Formats: sequence, C-alpha cells, structure tokens
Amino acid sequence: MEIGIEDEIVDMSMPPPLNGSMNIARNNEFGDNKEFMSKDAYLRNRYSEIDIEVEDSSSNQNGPLPIFLKFEDVEFKVRNSQLGSNNPVKAMVTKVSTQHSAEQDKYKRILKGITGSIGPGEILALMGPSGSGKTTLLRVIGGRLLDNTKGKITYNDVKYTPAVKRRIGFVTQEDILFPQLTVEETLVFSAFLRLPTNMNKQQKYAKVETTVKELGLERCRHTKIGGGFLKGISGGERKRTSIGYEILVDPSLLLLDEPTSGLDSTSANKLLVTLQGLAKAGRTIITTIHQPSSRIFHMFDKLLLISEGYPIYYGTARETMEYFSSLRFSPEIAMNPAEFLLDLATGQVHDITVPTDIFDDQESAHDSSKAVINYLQHKYKTLLEPKEKENHKGVSTPEHLQVAIQVKKEWTLSWLDQFVILSRRTFRARCKDYFDKLRLVQALGVALLLGLLWWKSSTNTEAQLRDQVGLAFYICIFWTSSCIFGAVYVFPFEKYYLIKERKADMYRLSVYYVCSTLCDMVAHVFYPTFFMIIVYFMAGFKRTVACFFLTLFVVLLIAITSQGAGELFGAAVMSIKRAGMAASLILMLFLLTGGYYVQHIPKFMQWLKYLSFMYYGFRLLLKVQYSGDELYDCESKGGCRPLQSSPTFATVNLKGGLKEVWVMLAMAMCFRLLAYLCLRRKIDV
Repeated sequence: MEIGIEDEIVDMSMPPPLNGSMNIARNNEFGDNKEFMSKDAYLRNRYSEIDIEVEDSSSNQNGPLPIFLKFEDVEFKVRNSQLGSNNPVKAMVTKVSTQHSAEQDKYKRILKGITGSIGPGEILALMGPSGSGKTTLLRVIGGRLLDNTKGKITYNDVKYTPAVKRRIGFVTQEDILFPQLTVEETLVFSAFLRLPTNMNKQQKYAKVETTVKELGLERCRHTKIGGGFLKGISGGERKRTSIGYEILVDPSLLLLDEPTSGLDSTSANKLLVTLQGLAKAGRTIITTIHQPSSRIFHMFDKLLLISEGYPIYYGTARETMEYFSSLRFSPEIAMNPAEFLLDLATGQVHDITVPTDIFDDQESAHDSSKAVINYLQHKYKTLLEPKEKENHKGVSTPEHLQVAIQVKKEWTLSWLDQFVILSRRTFRARCKDYFDKLRLVQALGVALLLGLLWWKSSTNTEAQLRDQVGLAFYICIFWTSSCIFGAVYVFPFEKYYLIKERKADMYRLSVYYVCSTLCDMVAHVFYPTFFMIIVYFMAGFKRTVACFFLTLFVVLLIAITSQGAGELFGAAVMSIKRAGMAASLILMLFLLTGGYYVQHIPKFMQWLKYLSFMYYGFRLLLKVQYSGDELYDCESKGGCRPLQSSPTFATVNLKGGLKEVWVMLAMAMCFRLLAYLCLRRKIDV
C-alpha cells in the first residue's frame, strides 16, 4: 500500500464513556414522540421532530459503485513498546540479550504477508483466534492504518486515495452511537449530513425509511439507543443500527469488525441474512468473525483463516473442509467447521486426525501446536498463494470502474447547511444536560444561600464593604469553576463519536467545534442569568437598571471566557482524568491571582495575574458595581470617605473598565482558537 497520508491510530475497540457530565437526551420541544417520522409522516411531509431545511432538487438514486478489492503480501508492524521504556538499564539489557536485527527489535510484525481478493456481491470472512490480526487487516484494508504497512492493496486496480475513503463504510466492534438519540433520529441525522445535495428532503427521509425496513428496525425506531445505565434497544438492534448508519450512503465496500459479538445465534443469523441482502445489492463486504455457528459459516462466500498473522487458508468457504481433508486433517467427531478451523489455527488438534509425518523431528514432537501451524503455513505458501497471485494478474477491472473510483466525492453540504443540521443534533443530544433538574436546583440553592447570607448588605462601613466585595469574588469563583468543569469534559467524552464521524467525512471539524461551542453556550448563559436575578436583589447591590445589566454582562463574560478555557484544557489532553486535573490546577492558579486573596503580589510573580481572566473579571465587576467618588463610612470619627480611598481598592482604579472588557473578549477568542487547533491536532484524520 502506498504510504503518503498520515493517519492517527486510534483504538476504536474501546467503548465511549456513557456517564459523566455529558448526559444526552431528547428535548420534548421538538414535537410529539409518537408521531415522529412515521411512514405517514414521511408521505405527508410532516416533520414534527427534525425539520431540516435543504434545497429541493431532483435526484437519480443509483446503486453503489462496484469495487473489486485485491490485497497482496500485506504486512503491518507496530513499534515495540519495550524498547521505548524510560528505564535505560532495561532497554540496554533487552538490546544486549536479543540477537535479532535492530529493525526486528524496534518493531513487532502483526501481519505477515496476506493475499486475497473479493468482488461485489461477495462476503469475505476473516477468521482466526484472538490476537491473530483480523481487526488489524480490516483496518489496513479500510485505509485506517497506513503507516508501517507494506504490500499492495488496490480498489478497482487503483491504490488507496481520499476518493476511495468516502466509498468505504466501517462498522466497529463497539457500537459508537449517541445513547439518547432514538434509532430513527440517529439515521435521519446521518442521512442529512451524508447524502448528496441532489437528493431533496423527501428522498432522504424515504432513504431512511427504506433502511429501517431493510434492517428490520421498525419495532424499535422510536426507542433510544441506550447503553451503560440507560435502557435502550437490544444488542442485535444496536448492531443493525450501526450498519444502517453506514449503508445509508451506499458504500461500495462495507467492513465490519465482529458484527455478531455478544449476539445470540438467532440474532447473529438474522444479521448475516441482512448482510447477504446488502451484498446482493452490489456491495463488497468483509467481516471479521470469531467463532460463527455452522449455519452462519455456510453463508460466507470466501474465507481467510489467519494464525499468528500468517494466512493458512484462503478460498471459498464451502471448500474449506475439502482442502484440509486433502492435507489429512479431519475431525474425529461431529464438529462445527468454524470450531475445527480455530483448532487448526491455534494448533490444538485434539479430536482431530493429523498427518503423522509433521512430528518426525524431535523439535516438532516437543511443540506440537507450533508444528501444526508451521505445516499449514507452508502448505498455504505452496498450494494456495501462487494460485491467488496468478488470479490477480489475470483479472483486471474494467477501465470505466477504475476512472469512477478516482472521482472524489465532494462535501455533500455547504458549511452553513452542515452547521444547521449538526447544531440541531448537538442541541438534541445535550439538551438533557443543559436543562438538568439537579443543575437547576444547584444554581437556585446557591443563589438563595448567598442571598440569605448577604441579605441586604451595604457599604456603610469598611467591614460591610469588605463583605460585599467578597461576595463579588465568590460569584467570579463559582461561575469560573462551573463553566470550566462544564466544558472541560465535552471533547474527551465525545472523542470516540467524533473520531468515527470524522473518519467517515460526515462534516468539517470546524462545523463541529462551532456547533458544540454555541450550543453549550446556552447553558453558560441561562444559569448565570437565572442565578444573578436572584442574588443581585437579595444581596443589596445597586438597584439601577444600568448597573444590573452591566453586572450581568460581566458575569456572562466571565462564564463564556471560562467555557473557552475549559474547552482548551479538554481539547489539549483529550482524557477525562487528565482534563479534570489540569482544570483543577489552572483554576487554583486563577483563584490565587484573582486579586482578592493576594493583592500585592511579588514582582517576580506578577506576570501570573495577567494570564488570569478571573483577575480582569473581578476588577471589571468592582468597577461596574462601585464608583470611586461614592462616599462611605460616614458614621466614623473621620467622617465620610470616597470608596477609592478604601484599602479594599488599593490596587484597583474604579474608573474606566473598557480595557478589561477587551482583554477578556480577546482571551475568550484566543482560548477558542487554541482549542480548535488542539482539537484538529488530536482528532483530524
């Protein structure tokens, strides 16, 4: 395979986190759930739940472009982590103790020369024990692993290109779907984001309807996906939804990683029947499978059996037993063909008749499993591989298919259209978190508590003034921490969803980031406003319209800047645990340099306060709430004094304030720009 495109290797086998701050649910404001996109609603064009405006135009819906896939002598290696150890003694001992070449020490081979081919209408099963390299081969074929790959892989006799990428559907072993969207919502949003613009709204809804019927999802179309602690659809329905998510755009090559994992035999059989129907429509399908039932085994057209990264059989599935019988391997008892093949791939030949000549030498007698595997690998190299390579040379793809697969599919929607659709999905996916009852009770409870503690506070004396300034600083702390921790987990929680959809080129990364920021801003504006309406009048701040709205503006500015800082920390580390630790440390730094606890910071540490937006926000809040010419402490012996003379404002000039506004706006923009750049570095593929 030609290696010219860098691709970040991400382990998609890990399930995305389903709990935490990003609890996702549907908002009832979008319409009646019972009527959501039923068949009649499609035909009547009544889109009560998701009303996405797109241009209407005619479309000719064609089937998928046929893809003839060939892979020859495919090898893949990974860097040996042992030599990457930080312990120099361990690295030196390892290097001295091994007698291999430096290249062998540095890398571990996962795939060791695999050859095969498959065409439209066929299903190729990749079988082998755990760790044999099935998923790795699937990801190499799908273009998801390009570095450290050798061999030749062609699609209609054309090497992998970005144009080929958009014709490949990849269904991971773990079903990475938003848990609180329904099956139909999931498919509808996928359709509107991925289907071409020459299909109008009715045609896209009809495509979803066809997919739902084709996959047998009518019964659960209005049920949430679920997962974790949220009850949802069954495992088989989740897997079919994942497949529907990919086949909506008619991929020419469909790759599935362990699609029957966790399913009972009946559900697995139904799934394979579905895949057979998809293959008959002209798709090329490759699936990894661990140990299928005998019924499922006979549904495959071709089989590739892998053992320790080496192929030991490639050919039609129905001729498998005949081939191994010709090598004098046969089961002594009635046995599932898949079980028989896995025993051979692991070298465990109990209840299997084997040729006795493979144990003639003394070394083979001590390690019978290794002897069996080596024998099968040798037979594959001499009997099957030469024939397959000859087939590759003798069969060529028609020229018009070679040309067609090189035509790159451009973005199906403009930036603005993607923004409209994705913002609706993002809001629907997160609205439960935005309007969470516990979050509302928290804001209400803290507001009432602060209002009662500072009930009708005043600035008549120095002590009372100090108390009211303390309240202002606490408000800064509360909304800085709330907004930072509300935003820092967003990208780490959605990392796996984002990687999956970016690999499928569903939307631009910039669209996702803008939608995420603007939708989250709903909560970061609503709760501080609700909070300040209660606290402001209970605590005895200045009761003027201008002062109230200016104070609210400052608090919202602090919240929005904090949101940007949280997004930056989350995007920089992309880890739930590390993001929380980073946010805690930075928050402590902001708190200490905010200008309340320590006003006279040593000169060699003063630069820290200029990095703290809490420092600017707190100063701005004081300038809005207090006037330097205002008199206080009139009942003291010295008489009335201006507020500016108070020790509380020794380091704050209560005049002006525009400088702090511009600094905070600049910080909010810079945080978001840096967050987007970090997100592109971590995610973009």
